Amino acid sequence: MTPRVREILSWYGADNIGSLTNLARLLNHGRLGGTGKLVILPVDQGFEHGPARSFAPNPPAYDPRYHFELAIAAGCNAYAAPLGFLEAGAREFAAEIPLILKANDADVLRDDPDPDQALTASVDDALRLGCCAVGLTIYPGSAHQISMFERLRAYAEEAKARGLAVVVWSYPRGSSLSKAGETAVDVIGYAVQIAAQLGAHIIKVKLPSDHIEQDAARKVYEAQAIPIATAAERVRHIVQCAFAGRRIVIFSGGAKIDDDEALLDEIRAIHAGGGFGSIIGRNSFQRPRDEALKMLGAVMDIHAGRAPARAGV
Repeated sequence: MTPRVREILSWYGADNIGSLTNLARLLNHGRLGGTGKLVILPVDQGFEHGPARSFAPNPPAYDPRYHFELAIAAGCNAYAAPLGFLEAGAREFAAEIPLILKANDADVLRDDPDPDQALTASVDDALRLGCCAVGLTIYPGSAHQISMFERLRAYAEEAKARGLAVVVWSYPRGSSLSKAGETAVDVIGYAVQIAAQLGAHIIKVKLPSDHIEQDAARKVYEAQAIPIATAAERVRHIVQCAFAGRRIVIFSGGAKIDDDEALLDEIRAIHAGGGFGSIIGRNSFQRPRDEALKMLGAVMDIHAGRAPARAGV
């Protein structure tokens, strides 16, 4: 147990030994083990976006086992997926990598301006599959946000009582937000705070832009001269919104980026801003395996401080 991991665990003093042990499993596994940084492979896109959109660019990825093998070979801290994908490989790859059960999901068969998520797996499923954590999505800004907050609180209570860690995908979305507002720096900061207040151990958000959505927030950002001009400054502010950095915040890789340096510049900004790491799905599994391993290795080197900063980042 490194001093950094001990420090992070000390932030979660209300949790039982089981949850702390499982959080430590995540932090101590893989190439970044012990550094306090995380790189997680998430593969919920088959449910969320459809199989062809997700896996046709790299057909081996239709096979659930491919993702276990990729996460293990890359040295990821964990692999996160819905119930079906984990059931298809958990026995074959038992104990080789920490697992996160994505316990709620949505699809894109309906164009809903105020999306919701259905519970698609139970805490008992997570325990049966040997998972160390459960993951749930909330959509701050949706007309359904109140019920999502209530479901998350109840689910997190049960998961923690059973010794699991809780990961929250906090994605602002809904008819009350503009498209730019979904990644606005004030809205992402608010989404992080909400997830932390609802008991998340680890919070996943998208990288924020310098757009400010709420007029009331804009007045404060301007009056207090909050630095948000660069991506690194915005990451630093988002981490500050998570209880002054006392909750783990990791950043989504988003849709596949064809420019590798542009993707790595985002990772450099996360590292420079004090982010805790990345959760990278499509930018991993939509590449051929060798390219994915190379990319994930580069991402981990940046988060570990082993790669030189690029000028201007």
